[in-house]
Amino acid sequence: MAIPLSDKISVETIISAFSRHEYPADLLLIVVWLIAGIGVIYLPSLNTTIVRILLALPVIVFIPGYCLVAALFPKKDDIDLIERIALSFGLSIVVVPLIGLGLNYTSWGIRLDPIVISVTFFTLVMVLVAQYRRAQLPQERQFTIQFSAAAGRLHQKLLDKEGKRVDRVLNSALMLVALIAVLTTIYVIVNPPVGERYTEFFILGENQTATGYPARIIAGQNYPLSIGIGNHELESSNYTIETWLMQTDFNNSTNTTSILAMDPSERLQLTLADNETVIIPYNLLIQRTGYTRAEFLLFKGVPPGLEVTGRDRINASYRELHLQVTVEDNPGLGI
Repeated sequence: MAIPLSDKISVETIISAFSRHEYPADLLLIVVWLIAGIGVIYLPSLNTTIVRILLALPVIVFIPGYCLVAALFPKKDDIDLIERIALSFGLSIVVVPLIGLGLNYTSWGIRLDPIVISVTFFTLVMVLVAQYRRAQLPQERQFTIQFSAAAGRLHQKLLDKEGKRVDRVLNSALMLVALIAVLTTIYVIVNPPVGERYTEFFILGENQTATGYPARIIAGQNYPLSIGIGNHELESSNYTIETWLMQTDFNNSTNTTSILAMDPSERLQLTLADNETVIIPYNLLIQRTGYTRAEFLLFKGVPPGLEVTGRDRINASYRELHLQVTVEDNPGLGI
């Protein structure tokens, strides 16, 4: 099957655009920096050092936007250098969150690997488009950066007194906005906001469900429960769980509950890493009648001594749960 002449020209044009021996220095630098930035993210020896921020930060806040600008404006007289730099920061701050928003609606989600792959793919596609569009222009019209002269050009644009004052002010404002955006991003990365610190403490009934809690208890019989603890304190934490059996009295006139007796039952100590959750099987066993409440106290760190009891001990706990129970005699034991 013969290929139409227009298609042959298109294929030849594409091949010609990427078979050149010389490639723009700015696009080559982008690709090299992109590879280095990805490398420091995954290299164990570097991904916890300042090198990660120095190399990976431009991959997020500058490079995607720069490549998009390069693809949109291949001519050297489309926009000047300061506008390219300012647009690169601005478009990067727009493009990367949009990529994250798109990933949020996929099975991959907003995680490190999908974001790195997506940003890298977008950047490389824009590099190819920029290279193709520049190749279609005469060499003297292509945008290029002479790095040795770039600093001088920026200085001239910002400080040259012979230029228009409005242009100098606008150019300075663009660079200031870009600088503020970069510094803000660096600050957020270096000093991430601290999330809320808290510990989950919960009791599950039989079969680890939020139902089936025992209310009427036969003395001497075991009632299976589960006690759950989730550490979200942003650090490893030591916990102590105490079970107390209580005799209480409710005063209808004052609508208050008083503690008549409070006897220790069991104690469990454990250490959980940050974001670790455990569910511990527990058998509630009450040997005699008279108790009306099973109290579960969670202490973080060292609990107070046993001389602290009653309402003071409950108030000293980090978290508190209880079950109201009615304890009946066990006919089989002749109680």
